[in-house]
Amino acid sequence: MTASTRPVRPHADTVGLGGHHTDPLWGTVTTLTPLEQALLRTWPVRRLGHVAHAGAVATVTTQTFSRLEHSLGVLGLVAHLDGADAVTRAAALLHDVGHAPLSHTLEGIAGIDHHVTGPARVRALGDLLGAHGVDVADVVATLSGARASALRPRPGLVTLDHLDGYVRSARAHGRRMPAPARLLRRLTLQDGVVRTDPAGARVLARLADAEVAYHRSSLNVLAVGVVRHLVRRWLGPGADAGPVVGMTDGELVAALLRDPRTGDETRRFLTDPLAWCVVPARPGPVPEGVELVPGGRSYHARALVDGEPLPDRVPVPDRVADQWVLRRDHPEARSAAAMP
Repeated sequence: MTASTRPVRPHADTVGLGGHHTDPLWGTVTTLTPLEQALLRTWPVRRLGHVAHAGAVATVTTQTFSRLEHSLGVLGLVAHLDGADAVTRAAALLHDVGHAPLSHTLEGIAGIDHHVTGPARVRALGDLLGAHGVDVADVVATLSGARASALRPRPGLVTLDHLDGYVRSARAHGRRMPAPARLLRRLTLQDGVVRTDPAGARVLARLADAEVAYHRSSLNVLAVGVVRHLVRRWLGPGADAGPVVGMTDGELVAALLRDPRTGDETRRFLTDPLAWCVVPARPGPVPEGVELVPGGRSYHARALVDGEPLPDRVPVPDRVADQWVLRRDHPEARSAAAMP
């Protein structure tokens, strides 16, 4: 066989070149439908390639993969485990289009809510979906969980969205785990929930626990807190999310660097993130110059074994403690250092 006649292996591209997508994490090769190829050439989907899945912590860790990489991973899992449901496949590719820059980092600021923005962006693609025989209302219902699918959220149970997130994050952070392709061979779906054997469930439980610990870590809280503080200052009081939600990560950082109110602090954060620190929040009002990062609920789920979720070996608290993020030269930082 000559070089000119040798078959060309699929590429791990994000544009659907040649009608295939090879996922470098799972090893899946997905034959893309005409609709999926068309969606990969729309701005709502392309923009996800410029939004870090990890959010602000992508600036201080090696977890730098994009929302588009994750969305293509979820599409590959749906295609591999759940076949040819065109609506669910489209929803897999579109499930994150509502995210603002830096993903979850800015949620709640000036009304930013990807659960509101996402359906609106999907509906704006209604003509394209309809031209390929897919009803946009079905896609929106799939994303909300109103329509049964492999993407329907189940509280406390691993879905394909969780699965890709846990494993992709574990690879980025160097956590020990079996090769993802081997792990995938042990997985099936039961009513849209990941099902496996006891050994596979234990692997997923360890990865889920590691992801929870990562989200609670001081490094994650620090990056989130600093960026939220800078964005609040840039937007000013009473602002709406309009100038922000459609940006890419790079556009947001560029805007923060340009603005005289945030430029120096943004440059300092990018240069020396540890100029800030994280301390436990105290009762009462938040001091000036301090960003409160609410702990919120745990991002915690389990796979099914024989129809039942693998039980937790250690109870997981419902909520995480609130934290303050502040400059190390802030008076509160010195007070916190003196606390027992």
